[in-house]
Amino acid sequence: MAYVINDTCVSCGSCAGECPVNAISQGDGKYEIDADACISCGTCAGVCPTGAISEG
Repeated sequence: MAYVINDTCVSCGSCAGECPVNAISQGDGKYEIDADACISCGTCAGVCPTGAISEG
């Protein structure tokens, strides 16, 4: 199951910088995870300072 980013995202970019498959990009002001590209490794959730990322 792919990870998702909720509204507590502060757009710091930490998650995008750590994603090993580049599945995270900045959308309309906030970051978004491409569910098709996400390998569910959890790296992004581990580096998110606000806890905005969880399994969807």
